Amino acid sequence: MMLLKGAIFGVITILMTAARCEIAELLVEVGSTAVLPCMCRVSPCHPAAIIWSKDSKGTVWRKERSGLQFWGSRWSQRGNPRVQCLHSQFDKGDYSLQISSVTEKDAGLYTCRMELTKPAAEIQVMLRIIQVYASPPVPMWGEKVSVTCRVTPWPKDSSVRWRLNNSPFWPEEEFVNNGIGSTIEGKASERLAGNLTCVVGHNKKMLQASITLSVRGIIQPPKDNKVVYAAVGSPFLLPCVFSPGLIPTSTSWKKAETGDLLAFNDSRSFSGCDKSLEIKEVTMEDQGKYKCSGSIKGQRLTRTMQLVIAKIVQSKKKGSVMLTCQLTDASEVTEYEWVRMTYDVNGTKSAGPVLKGQTVVLEGNWQEWTCCFHGREGLLGNVTYQVHLTGGLSGQKSSASSRNTGTVIGLSALLIVLLLVLAQMYKNHQRKKRIFQYPALETIVHTISNEREERERSRVKN
Repeated sequence: MMLLKGAIFGVITILMTAARCEIAELLVEVGSTAVLPCMCRVSPCHPAAIIWSKDSKGTVWRKERSGLQFWGSRWSQRGNPRVQCLHSQFDKGDYSLQISSVTEKDAGLYTCRMELTKPAAEIQVMLRIIQVYASPPVPMWGEKVSVTCRVTPWPKDSSVRWRLNNSPFWPEEEFVNNGIGSTIEGKASERLAGNLTCVVGHNKKMLQASITLSVRGIIQPPKDNKVVYAAVGSPFLLPCVFSPGLIPTSTSWKKAETGDLLAFNDSRSFSGCDKSLEIKEVTMEDQGKYKCSGSIKGQRLTRTMQLVIAKIVQSKKKGSVMLTCQLTDASEVTEYEWVRMTYDVNGTKSAGPVLKGQTVVLEGNWQEWTCCFHGREGLLGNVTYQVHLTGGLSGQKSSASSRNTGTVIGLSALLIVLLLVLAQMYKNHQRKKRIFQYPALETIVHTISNEREERERSRVKN
């Protein structure tokens, strides 16, 4: 009897050792592709009969030694199977199962059975699905909203951390960890808007899933105290745009410094959700803080913003022109760039060399210069200035120019006088030349001349 029990125990032990069973774990995001590993570690591995099953409830995928393949009835989507094993990897003993577009229902325990010899080898894989979702998906500003991070099935001894727009996020709202997931509950606001990421740590591995939470309300500007920039003398729209489909009532604009309501032309808005304030020509007095307000379903939504005015100041210095880019608030500016704009005969505009700095010193003639000011997130705005340098240099150069002009005028007058004298001399010479051409006339001229001399001498003697 004892020998029989010992033999039975030995056979069970051998069978349990022969039937190798390995367990793996996989955590993927809902909607992605999951690759469940199944590697054969004996040789040869091909051809082999492979059976993939889930929770011992049915076959997912099966391959006979002959190469024929079969799929479970629920593992196809519109006639196309969602699971497959790559034929090119069979010779390497790789029978990993690929599941595309995984859903929460795909979570569970999978078994890969490789029938090579008896007993068959089995590998088990626990597939966990992580997802993040919001309820409601697109909440209204001030409406109650919950954001949930859930893993199916939930792993024990796991940790959860949240990130908002790639920065650590510690919710001030109600935070719940209930053993099946992690949930943030609160009122929809710009604090919760953006890319929310749930990071789950389990067995020294990290996996994350994200959701972009959009809050319906005022979308432009995207947050309070947004700084906008305008150039002196140009038209400008102070932005106040509501989410598509939201048509606010009782819209108003107010300037914070004075508290006065501003004239608002509501008929300018064609879509109904754009309530921006039009400034036809910006002046320095327009700088300051503004507030836009509108009512949606009895709830008053507001957005504040600061308008910064930019202008270019010109000054002359020693034969050159100095341009300075000035802003009423330059706290967000990190860099200034100057671009020369030129026009060809067809009026085509093109950009020339770029200069750096808030102030530049220019020499020569130009058409137009544009000052572009940048911040940490890129271009903030620009302002353009028309420069006319001709006749506008320093007094020393103007004096020299006047002296040169006087010298040229004097020389021109002298040359004209010389030309007139030469012309008169030439005319006298030509007249004498015409007289001496006739001898008789010449004799008469000499006789008259001699008689005149005789009379003169007689008058002297008397």
